[in-house]
Amino acid sequence: MSRPDLVCLAHLRWDWVYQRPQHLMARLARDRRVFYVEEPIFEGEAEPFTLVETRAPGVTRIVPWFAEGYGASIEEPVRMVRQAIEEAGVTDPVAWIYAPTLMPYMDALPAPRAVVYDCMDELSAFAGMHDLTGVFRSGRELLAEEARLLELADLVFAGGRSMYEARVDRHDNIHPFPSSVDTDHYRSATREETEVPDDTIFGGAPVLGYFGSIDERINLALLDRVAASHPEWHLVMLGPVNKIDPEALPRRQNLHYPGFRSYEELPAYLKGWDVCLMPFAMTEATRSISPTKTLEYLAADKPVVSTPVPDVVAEYSGLVAIAETAPEFASACEKFLGESEEERAARIARGREVLSRTSWDATAERMARLVDEAVRARGADSLARGASRPSGGERVG
Repeated sequence: MSRPDLVCLAHLRWDWVYQRPQHLMARLARDRRVFYVEEPIFEGEAEPFTLVETRAPGVTRIVPWFAEGYGASIEEPVRMVRQAIEEAGVTDPVAWIYAPTLMPYMDALPAPRAVVYDCMDELSAFAGMHDLTGVFRSGRELLAEEARLLELADLVFAGGRSMYEARVDRHDNIHPFPSSVDTDHYRSATREETEVPDDTIFGGAPVLGYFGSIDERINLALLDRVAASHPEWHLVMLGPVNKIDPEALPRRQNLHYPGFRSYEELPAYLKGWDVCLMPFAMTEATRSISPTKTLEYLAADKPVVSTPVPDVVAEYSGLVAIAETAPEFASACEKFLGESEEERAARIARGREVLSRTSWDATAERMARLVDEAVRARGADSLARGASRPSGGERVG
């Protein structure tokens, strides 16, 4: 292991929808130990304990677990994480944090060699954000907590153009890193031997699909109108329902909600889809998102229709059809379903050219080099402060 241990404080479960944190941590673990610390779980009836699992080569998952209704204080999950970190022999890690609500966990860590804030979402606009004990945090509180996190961080990554522009004047070491893609993984959707799952086959009828979290960011009214306007199409919404009432989902014979599927299963589903969908609502919660699925759909050579998410418009408007209203959305899908072989070949060629310029491997390595620089800079700063301190002065750093 040539690089210091990394402790990642994450608001997303490792075994949930596989996205930016999992992609990055799995790659950063190739030359260091990575500890993936999650928010507590409150369920079941057991006495408090800490779940520690190895989920990927080099990655250890740490989760404080309490009985449902236990009512833990902030100090309890922090203590449990501290014990797990100490037992693992972690002494001077890099701390990598995804949400300001996780900052209390910093007290569980030895003095970090650097603090990295990877800002992947505008969490202040999300519904249901909470602290380590499950107490709801308002958008105003999250913004104040993020301001403290920006002061603490040595290095900041922004998960998209909009999030970078909103913070570039608030930190002197911030870098834009839009989400990337594992092209080889999704390219298997184009292979003859890949078998399409039965629950996304509808007797040869057109299939339009989405995968990811089904939450407050999805424009359910638009989805319902598109399905109503074309009963001959089948719309498949693949993923867990999160932070919204499942009863609020529109119900039609041609609307399907198969539920959560693993990352490994997604290319097989993609193979069976004629058009891929990004039907996001235009709200504060989506103003700054940079959907990972954009490149994942393109890696499967699929046409994509999206509502006008600003980062998608800025980065992919030449590749992705942009439509705001339900009639416009349906019209864009119709156009892709009727495209000629020449149009399809040209679209695929444009997508592959964009994909050739990015990968999670390259993104993770560029980030790792910036982390190395931040570690060296903090070490040099500590040495300089130590050298300028009179003998017997107070210890710093």
